[in-house]
Amino acid sequence: MISSQILHSCLKENFGFEKFRTNQEEIINTILRGQDTLAIMPTGGGKSICFQLPALLFPGITIVISPLIALMKDQVDSLKANGISACYINSTQSEKEQQNHIQNIIDKKIKLVYVAPESLSYLENTFTLIEISLIAIDEAHCISSWGHDFRPAYTNLGYLKNRFPTTPILALTATADKATREDINNQLNLKNPAVFISSFDRKNLSLEVRPALDRVKQIIDFIETKTNESGIIYCLSRKTTEELAEKLTKAGITAKAYHAGLETELRSKTQDEFINDKCQVVCATIAFGMGIDKSNVRWVIHYNLPKNIEGYYQEIGRAGRDGLPSETILFESYGDLIQLQKFASQGQNAEIQLAKLDRMKQYADALSCRRKILLSYFGEIVTENCGNCDICNNPPAFFDGTILAQKALSAIIRLKESEPLPVIIDFLRGSKNAYIYEKEYQNLKTYGVGIETSWQDWNQYLIQLINLGYCEIAFHQQNKIRLTPLAKKVLFENEKVQLNTIKKSVPKQVEQETNKTKTVKNSLFESLRKLRYEIAQEEEVPAYVIFSDSALRQMEINRPMSEEELITIDGVGKAKLEKYGDAFIKAIIAFHKDKKVKPKKGSNTYKETLALYQEGLTPEEIAEKRKLGVSTIISHLAKLYSDGASIDLKQFVSNEEVALISAAAIQLEKPTALKPFFDYFEEKMSYEKIRVGLAIIEKEENVM
Repeated sequence: MISSQILHSCLKENFGFEKFRTNQEEIINTILRGQDTLAIMPTGGGKSICFQLPALLFPGITIVISPLIALMKDQVDSLKANGISACYINSTQSEKEQQNHIQNIIDKKIKLVYVAPESLSYLENTFTLIEISLIAIDEAHCISSWGHDFRPAYTNLGYLKNRFPTTPILALTATADKATREDINNQLNLKNPAVFISSFDRKNLSLEVRPALDRVKQIIDFIETKTNESGIIYCLSRKTTEELAEKLTKAGITAKAYHAGLETELRSKTQDEFINDKCQVVCATIAFGMGIDKSNVRWVIHYNLPKNIEGYYQEIGRAGRDGLPSETILFESYGDLIQLQKFASQGQNAEIQLAKLDRMKQYADALSCRRKILLSYFGEIVTENCGNCDICNNPPAFFDGTILAQKALSAIIRLKESEPLPVIIDFLRGSKNAYIYEKEYQNLKTYGVGIETSWQDWNQYLIQLINLGYCEIAFHQQNKIRLTPLAKKVLFENEKVQLNTIKKSVPKQVEQETNKTKTVKNSLFESLRKLRYEIAQEEEVPAYVIFSDSALRQMEINRPMSEEELITIDGVGKAKLEKYGDAFIKAIIAFHKDKKVKPKKGSNTYKETLALYQEGLTPEEIAEKRKLGVSTIISHLAKLYSDGASIDLKQFVSNEEVALISAAAIQLEKPTALKPFFDYFEEKMSYEKIRVGLAIIEKEENVM
């Protein structure tokens, strides 16, 4: 059994994080015990760490089965940035490239290899030559026809457990209901799997649904408040992605279309430009984003109603993966519902897909906290409202809509329940179009009885009446609107109908939230963002691979001006400290000099460490209690010592080692970074000893 302290040290040193997220440590321990595991974790919940960290502790290789090539490349780039050996093998590579990777695997130079299910055959001859310690299957819901994204290639993966009976298998997915979870376990032949279901609550995502009235203008207005912030707009059809991208481009927004019908080269280019922050907005079909690990997507818009809650949840989850506040907007229209109903009725498992579409519609039409509805769908019950959705921020106002309801229901009767919603509205408003006159509807008694109400408002009121159960859509009969037995109570028994007041514009609360998230120009965050972009261009990797937006925000708040301070930032591990630490520290110091900002004094994290040290705890005990790495605690003690705290640093480094470090400092001309010292001692003296030694030397020089 590996101790929690070792796991936390591994987490900080290799990935830069001080603490595990919900269920991560428990999942990792289960895998290290050799048990099969099914982990349901929300997008952005830290699924990758659950197999990447064990891979470093296992003696053999970890095979990661992933559905999309782009996801493999992103994760391999991120691992390499953290100093971890990884590769991917797929059909886009030449035979020579594949053989080079396979040889490195055989030579034990690789810890993780990513492969698509279709490409597993490339490794078939290698399986007998290597030790496989773990098999991780990402996006495991793809194996189930009950799921929302079924992929036939996944159904062949059941043989892996038979082929490697003693190797633990980890199945991961962000979205799976009970039926899908059972299907995953059965089809993968998992043996008594431990099942972990993390909270689906992404508190950093705001949820909003808007009527699809003039949505292009609404989208343009929204994006214009989001300077330099990346976003995705999901559309139902390929044609819509291209038309919308063109309209946004004409409005001066850097936007591109993405769908399966584009040439492979153009599709890849669009995705790369978005990942590398060269394209702000992608208008895409649902195929986009699943293979992207981009952490700084700040907003997601659904131009059309999604097919089901699983897909919707996964797509909005592509925003705010770094944990920072992010926005989601869903546009709802009657036309979308009709089209989706048609698609669902003609596809596989039609009855199930229609039921899921109905749940999606109920969510969009809701007049209560949207997050509670979303979480309850996945079996997570919460009692308090979220305070971060449009319903919570702007509770609906109701009015007595009985007369409006009576007019609408009477019109449906006069039309003999034989017309769809648009015709009913035209009839109520006294439209003089050709269809009305062809049918001679202008001669019926209630023709024009609702002329004082706008077409758009009637559309919303009728949808509310459908949701309230007074009428229904006969999808199988050209979408005719029919009355239900409840309608009789309104028409003949004087039952009152409460309708929701229609909002004419975006609520003030939403506008305030929008303005609040705007990035301030000439801020430290923007300076660091620019530096990150320049480094990313040089290294030909996405910017978020260098540091996430969340890490940059922490740097902006904490203003680290030394390696000891920078290493305390979440997302800064040893490898990234060595590669990028010097450049970012210099940028922060330069910004302060330019803006004449006073350096920030010690943060609470140092005070917590000092208090525990003064209680007599050892660095190991402090690390265990605070769930931090020992190296981080020693860094804290060195900084506290430099700031005047009474700490005996000589227990961590000998006088002889201090003398060697002092001589090296003179030889190296007193560098600000630790890596030159580390290289000077040929990696035989630890960073911790160097850090402590320099703190002692600095203190002695100041005293002299």
